[in-house]
Amino acid sequence: MTSTRERQRAAARARLEREMAERAAKARKRRQMQAIVGAGAALLLVVAGTVWLVASLGDDETDTTATPAGTSLCVWNEAPADQRTPQTKDVGLPGTQQPNVGTQTMTIDTNLGPITAKVNLADTPCTAASFTHLASKNFFDNSKCHRLVTEGLKVLQCGDPSATGKGWRETDGTGGPQYRFAEENLPTDERPPYPEGVIAMAKSAEPGSTGSQFFIVYGDSQLSPDYTVLGTITQGMDIVKQVGAAGHDNAFGQQAGGGHPKKEVVINKLTMSEIQS
Repeated sequence: MTSTRERQRAAARARLEREMAERAAKARKRRQMQAIVGAGAALLLVVAGTVWLVASLGDDETDTTATPAGTSLCVWNEAPADQRTPQTKDVGLPGTQQPNVGTQTMTIDTNLGPITAKVNLADTPCTAASFTHLASKNFFDNSKCHRLVTEGLKVLQCGDPSATGKGWRETDGTGGPQYRFAEENLPTDERPPYPEGVIAMAKSAEPGSTGSQFFIVYGDSQLSPDYTVLGTITQGMDIVKQVGAAGHDNAFGQQAGGGHPKKEVVINKLTMSEIQS
């Protein structure tokens, strides 16, 4: 019969083998994410004939602690410091437990006037939490909406904190925070998935790559339902339509369609209200 000591040794070996397998799996995942990051700071995302420029960042291990009622667990995948770009703006991380009940009002104070949107936390608890955190750190202040698309899609894209100052740079549209998170509230059953009046999140082709960039839809747009619908515009749609009517410089015409808006839109400040029941 097997002795107690032999059984203990066998159990210890089994535990060690499991730990080694788990470590190897995590290392493979880390190498895969680093390879994605190393391929370049900006990814070209082709969606319905449009290319979105966003920053490519890595992944972190997550805490899966149970959350109390009325809250959601939000996972923020942070890139290693040595793999961030000059367009990355590090303002820390939001908390992992976030409310999923109530509504907030997003106010985008622009040089052309205020644009507001209603955000339902039951649909987008983590996206709302990210915006609340970033807004509290003045993340969006003085940044420009860097892309306008008028052909096929009708969207104005904003949210790159590095798109500031006079003129345009090739890197405009590649900036964001040092973390990424999962998509929420995908309009898989909606037709069109992105109707006029919604505000949604830009992302890369990789799942879980939502950051800070967002787009306001000023005309029904046939995008694949892969982008978080954050909320609904309640004021200022006339401003966005004026920007759309003014057109763009076709700067992305060869690779993406659209360009920088001819009517400049500067976000003086973006704020998120207290949660309303």
